[in-house]
Amino acid sequence: MSSEEKIVLDRDDMRRTLVRIAHEIVENNKPGKGVPSPSTWTGEVGPPSPLALVGIHRRGAVLAQRLKGLLGDLLEHDVPLGELDISFYRDDVGSRPEAPVVHSSRLDFDVDGRTVVIVDDVLYTGRTVRAAIEALFDYGRPAKVQLAVLADRGHRELPIRPDYVGKNLPTARSERVNVNVEELDDVDEVTITELSEVVA
Repeated sequence: MSSEEKIVLDRDDMRRTLVRIAHEIVENNKPGKGVPSPSTWTGEVGPPSPLALVGIHRRGAVLAQRLKGLLGDLLEHDVPLGELDISFYRDDVGSRPEAPVVHSSRLDFDVDGRTVVIVDDVLYTGRTVRAAIEALFDYGRPAKVQLAVLADRGHRELPIRPDYVGKNLPTARSERVNVNVEELDDVDEVTITELSEVVA
């Protein structure tokens, strides 16, 4: 196999995209849009913030950490952050030839009654998000669950649609979307790899 890689988002593009998503999250979760406890949006003492972020391991968790900082700046208060490992919630866990790489899930806040924004890097078939929702509900019953993804490449197999999309990337099934983050890969970029067979 040979591959050709095309950069579709560079470092600056990713930063701008996450800033836009953060603004959209704030706009869509303002008090009066079904969001309780207006006092928590002004920094006043009151109930916990009704908004929380949960990143899907691995790169979704990194993106969620970045969004947490951006939302904190916009809202002037801290937004709870959690991480989910969905390895054993996948519907293909028993049929995959390789053993899943397991990371720890961590949700150090009460999920009940919150608006929880699940964050992932690439939305594809929808099966990862389905698994994440199932894992999330093991921790409690959120009032609302929203989905933010850096890239949506299409080819859905389940009726799942993101609330916040960084970039829509029409792709062929033979292509691969790669999200690299500086924290794990030493570079911020999104690329598409076009795989083609080498004729001998």
